[in-house]
Amino acid sequence: MISERTRYPAIGDYAVIGDCHSAALVSRQGSIDWCCMPRLDAASVFGRLLDWDHGGHYVICPVDDYETSRSYLEGTLVLETVFRAASGEARVLDCFTMREGGRDQPHHQLLRVVEGVRGTVDLELGFAPRFDYGGVKPWLRQGAKGVFTSVGGNDGLVCTSDVDLEPIDSHDLGACFTVRPGQRVRISLQSLRPEQLDGFPQPVGPEELDGRLDETVAWWTTWTNQISFDGPDAPGVHASAVVLKALTNAPTGAIAAAVTTSLPEVPGGERNWDYRYSWIRDSNFTVRALADIGCVAEAAAFRRFIERSAAGNSESLQIMYGIGGERRLTEIELDLDGYRGSRPVRVGNEAAGQTQLDVYGEILDLAWRWHRRGHSVDDDYWRFLSSLVDAAAEAWMHPDNGMWEWRGEPRHFVQSKAMCWVAVDRGLRLAEECLRSAPKRRWESARREIRAHIEKHGYHRRERIFVRAYDSDELDASLLLLPVFGFVDWSDERMVRTTDAIRERLDDNGLIRRYTDDDGLPGREGAFLACSFWLVECLAHQGRVQEARAAFDRAVSTSNDLGLFSEEFDTGAGEMLGNFPQGLTHLSHIAAAAALRAADQF
Repeated sequence: MISERTRYPAIGDYAVIGDCHSAALVSRQGSIDWCCMPRLDAASVFGRLLDWDHGGHYVICPVDDYETSRSYLEGTLVLETVFRAASGEARVLDCFTMREGGRDQPHHQLLRVVEGVRGTVDLELGFAPRFDYGGVKPWLRQGAKGVFTSVGGNDGLVCTSDVDLEPIDSHDLGACFTVRPGQRVRISLQSLRPEQLDGFPQPVGPEELDGRLDETVAWWTTWTNQISFDGPDAPGVHASAVVLKALTNAPTGAIAAAVTTSLPEVPGGERNWDYRYSWIRDSNFTVRALADIGCVAEAAAFRRFIERSAAGNSESLQIMYGIGGERRLTEIELDLDGYRGSRPVRVGNEAAGQTQLDVYGEILDLAWRWHRRGHSVDDDYWRFLSSLVDAAAEAWMHPDNGMWEWRGEPRHFVQSKAMCWVAVDRGLRLAEECLRSAPKRRWESARREIRAHIEKHGYHRRERIFVRAYDSDELDASLLLLPVFGFVDWSDERMVRTTDAIRERLDDNGLIRRYTDDDGLPGREGAFLACSFWLVECLAHQGRVQEARAAFDRAVSTSNDLGLFSEEFDTGAGEMLGNFPQGLTHLSHIAAAAALRAADQF
């Protein structure tokens, strides 16, 4: 009997493709095992990643034994997979097609192009969509030659191809074909509403598909050309930036935390969450990282998204939203086997209703950096920001769920308190530099009080380090963020000691865990990769460049061959854990590389 581990590829076996609307994961074997259309937080149309037998997939691979290699076309998210068989060599180009000005009218098209390179290669195609996370087997219909539609519920797909596709049954398609040098075969999959497929659409011709592929390459190349980062770490930084761009939603400016849901943080366990939504915290980190390497448009778009989604006032603020601004992200469990048997499989995320006080500081810091890039705060935006400062100045003394979304009793997390200090601090700075009316005395008093309280209750006097929560001796890797937002200087002796303590006590074979205390959930999660990069940033800014470089190289070693990172890493098994690719890891990678470059230049 085939084991679950054998059937399911390792998370690192996957590549990501996307178009700032949808996203998919493609395995080394040429199989799309996860794809959500027309948005990356929609129900999956291919979901075998979470249920091998029922989730659906879309594969193109050689009939005979083969070896593979893969890469992205330079500066793009167009994936090239090269198949080498005894008889010859072929390559498959996979992408979501892009077009200039297609923010609100995308093609919603997944394009696969097969090319012969050497000799002859016999390939097979298997197309088995399963809508609504595997819950609906679609109704398959054939129109003109080479045109098929699949519909069910509120999902619709139209598949067109240069090769003769044949129905396998009422739901699936298959084909066998041969490619020779210079020969090109195109298979287009487009997402449309079911009612749009009552009359069969006209297929897009080969020349048009070739043009869309070229336009997609040009679109990505134009975007990546704005990246300003050089040095030995530049290739990795460019790769991470492209992932972050793919996680953005073009129409709204929202930034998703990851492409997937329910990839486990503990193999076989229940730490399985849906990360296809836009967290204010993660998104603020993302726009900070992108802006620092020259990609500033995303910062402005996300700023507007948050203001709209929060309805312009602090009372309506949530810590996260759907990528269209949706507020209700009800968490449910699906009857799926889960990746390698890791259940439950969840969609939605009840953390949307949590209190996480750091959100105030994230938004004010975003506004501050936006202002420092030369933008002025208008009246409406200032009213929104000042209401957030007032809210932070009142709420900071209460416990919360913290940035790790603690599902137990709320606690007085130090990082949350410090971010309330950031909110008030940035509010005061904006009021001064933008000549805005504000209750400065009250805010200055709150800023002093928050700092004094943290330094009294969030600092361990005997060990002389900051701690995770008030009046405790536990450590938390989120403390590495204190100097990022200016609560303490990088080289403050308290911060240096805290950095060393975290590196020693939260170490996991050269990587860093989030914390070690019991969080009420079963199983021991892996090393948290973003925290590992935060350590690099601290060490680099503290002038410990060799230590920082060693920690950076260890963290980078957890990426796959395409430079993609997951959320966590199992140092025992040597495998990725958690949702993938994870935006927080990629943006932290960029920030760490930038800190290293600055330290090297100093």
